[in-house]
Amino acid sequence: MANWYLQNGKDSDVVVSSRVRLNRNLNVFKFLSKCSVEEQNNILTKIKEVMPSLGYGLKYIDLKDLDDVTKLSLIEKHLISPDFAVNKEHKKAVIVNDDENICIMINEEDHIKLQVFSSGQELENLMNLIIEIDEKLGDLVDYSFSEKFGYLTASPINVGTGMKASVIVHLPALTMTGNLSKVLRIVNNLGMNIKGVYGEGTQNDGDLYQISNTQTIGLTEKEIATNVKNITEKIIEQERTARNYLGKNQTEIEDRVYRAFGVLAYASKLSSEECKKLLSDVKLGTDLGIIKELDDSKVKELELYTKAGNLQKYFGKTMEGYEREIKRAEAVKQIIKGLNK
Repeated sequence: MANWYLQNGKDSDVVVSSRVRLNRNLNVFKFLSKCSVEEQNNILTKIKEVMPSLGYGLKYIDLKDLDDVTKLSLIEKHLISPDFAVNKEHKKAVIVNDDENICIMINEEDHIKLQVFSSGQELENLMNLIIEIDEKLGDLVDYSFSEKFGYLTASPINVGTGMKASVIVHLPALTMTGNLSKVLRIVNNLGMNIKGVYGEGTQNDGDLYQISNTQTIGLTEKEIATNVKNITEKIIEQERTARNYLGKNQTEIEDRVYRAFGVLAYASKLSSEECKKLLSDVKLGTDLGIIKELDDSKVKELELYTKAGNLQKYFGKTMEGYEREIKRAEAVKQIIKGLNK
């Protein structure tokens, strides 16, 4: 079976993926910013010792043993954060299973960041899974915990449950109809955080946005997951309404998505930014049933393997910018024709 990021899940026409994470610290160590190099290594040693007892097919990898392209590919899959990959002040490790739906960063902002992932809208199932993993790990190590405040974290905004639930949503129709800013404003006013996946939330983000909770204290894990799910369902409804509205002018929307498909399929070179924009329109066209040449699985492959790190993984070679543009176009043609490796 394909990894989660190449699968389609519930409401995948709008919800690209879901993630739930928990921040934890070990009671016997200082917060990471105060730890010596020796203490950081001791944290790694402790976690490495207990990992086999945790199960789930998890594998321990020292971050220093990963090359830059592999780190970039993990960032693009949202498995690790950019700061985690590039910050060399701390001794770090990543723990991941073969399906890559469970990934644990050791010595990022806190000693432990547990993460679970799924395609589509699966926050409740992910919450149950991560609580199960957290309880098993909590039996193997001693967490920093306060009866008054809950789990203690380096950043005050994570104190309490230490849980963040998030979804990545694709909102091209709200953008096209000019209703996106109103929806974003409403989400922020409801105590949620919404931002562009790649930057400031513009068309160059491929119309992708991440929605997540801002409050971790004073709420249970179930309440956090439910709140994010409820907001997400409202956004799904708004995006689908906007798509129905666009569909009233079938010629215009068909022209737009097939123009994007034509450039994507026949270009001799593609920049990363151009590719994001084209893929946004192509995904919309596929989800609306206009583009028959693609299915959901191929769109997922195109979205993954046109990103710089995974593009280099796809061809098994390191490439500079201009060569990547040429190879990106080549990868697109191979995936569309079903010739991908």
